[in-house]
Amino acid sequence: MKKKTLFFNVRQLFATGILFLGISTSQAQTNVYDNVIATSPNHTSLAAAIQQAGLVGALQNPSATLTVFAPDNTAFSNLATALGTDINGLLANPQLSSILLYHVLGTTVPASAVTNGAIVTPLNNANTIKMTKTSTGNVFANQAQVNAADLTTNNGVVHSVNAVLLPVETVADIAIDNGFTSLVTAVITAELLPAVTNPLADLTVFAPTNAAFDQLASDLGTTIAGILANPALAAILTYHVLGTGVQSTAINNGDIVTPLNSANTLKLTKKSTGEVFVNQAQVTLADLNADNGVVHVLDAVVLPVETVVDVAIDNSFTSLAAAVIKAELLPALTNPFGTFTVFAPTNAAFDNLATALGTDLNGILNLPNLGDVLLYHVVGSVALSTDLTNGAVPTLLGQNVTIDLTNGVKVNDANVTTADVLADNGVVHVIDAVLLPAANLNENMEESIALYPNPANEILTINGSTYNSYTILDLSGKMIKSSTIENQTIDLSGLNPGMYNIQLVNGNNVNFARFMKQ
Repeated sequence: MKKKTLFFNVRQLFATGILFLGISTSQAQTNVYDNVIATSPNHTSLAAAIQQAGLVGALQNPSATLTVFAPDNTAFSNLATALGTDINGLLANPQLSSILLYHVLGTTVPASAVTNGAIVTPLNNANTIKMTKTSTGNVFANQAQVNAADLTTNNGVVHSVNAVLLPVETVADIAIDNGFTSLVTAVITAELLPAVTNPLADLTVFAPTNAAFDQLASDLGTTIAGILANPALAAILTYHVLGTGVQSTAINNGDIVTPLNSANTLKLTKKSTGEVFVNQAQVTLADLNADNGVVHVLDAVVLPVETVVDVAIDNSFTSLAAAVIKAELLPALTNPFGTFTVFAPTNAAFDNLATALGTDLNGILNLPNLGDVLLYHVVGSVALSTDLTNGAVPTLLGQNVTIDLTNGVKVNDANVTTADVLADNGVVHVIDAVLLPAANLNENMEESIALYPNPANEILTINGSTYNSYTILDLSGKMIKSSTIENQTIDLSGLNPGMYNIQLVNGNNVNFARFMKQ
């Protein structure tokens, strides 16, 4: 019975003329060009480009296995507008063939096989394509969203996309090619690859190192996996990106810039010694240029939290903010993991001091001990008004201020006019006078000693004279650590964040300096 059935079926197929030579053969020869691109009213620009580049035959090849990301007409129109040309200008581009081959994979990949963060190599292997598959099911190739998927033929599949891909070096490529694995994984997890692979964008990316992410995980008491699972991950990452390209040479001390996450600004510091900081994070490598922006490497992750500096800026304490900027203290006070109490003089308080000194605000900002004056207003712990008691309170300068609760709250001779303005890294109490430390506090501080980086993380380096031993003191004068010096570097591991004095000794030569541990 089985043989009879088989014989009958074969005879029937020959009789109808569709075995090998008929309709089935026609279906087996469908291809991505003739049966999808050339017949689509939404892809006439792409068809014209393929013809102009002489790639029709390659896409008709019945032996090929292709995936084509096919920009629609709107995609070509948008690219032409962005480049200040028209479709004819695009077709005349000598790079047209390379651009089109960057849209084609040499294997068939249906949309269901795309995984978030996959990096694939197209026929033009000058660059890779970075794939994104969002939690809502949207698929992107670089910045281009798939708007019609799985148009299948016998030699491959076509996915229509809403933008033209360009094989240029983007800020994402900088991160990938230079081993920023934690940052890249975070960008992929937050589904931000489309934003940073846009070839027509102009971005500045402040890129934390792997060590910076490890330190953040430690500070938060979690792991890298915990950071990646944080629902605020995308907000943290977009806080590291500006919507315009900014070279390091264009950064000025005290610049306040708004990143893509505009929940808070970034405060930039450019020290007189040349170091650049973004909030508390130091730029360790600058000006890694891409075709769609520039990357500056950071030694810490910046967080869009409200700091004591933000309290001063947001509440129009312009004189205090100007003084903090001039004294190059923004990195210290923007540390999101700091614990500060700031006694913040009003603008009127600075004006009164200027009058008393026979100068103006500019004269105040040029005081040689401006940094000491400001540090005298900061306590290295959080003290709400309910925590204050009569007596002495040590400041970051090492001198005490005196709290008097007899009639309201007084700090030395200044009255607290507004208390308990909370920030994520401390609290601010507004006072009506500028506090002045003892004039001779730093008479033995050696100005020529350069410690870097300052603020420091794990290693502090001495630039200048050679010293044999050191002693680290807290600002109350208590010895924290003492040892010999090798290679002019000092190991700060195990040292709590804060401000410290350091005694440097070489025979009878003894000098002091101050540094901040992050």
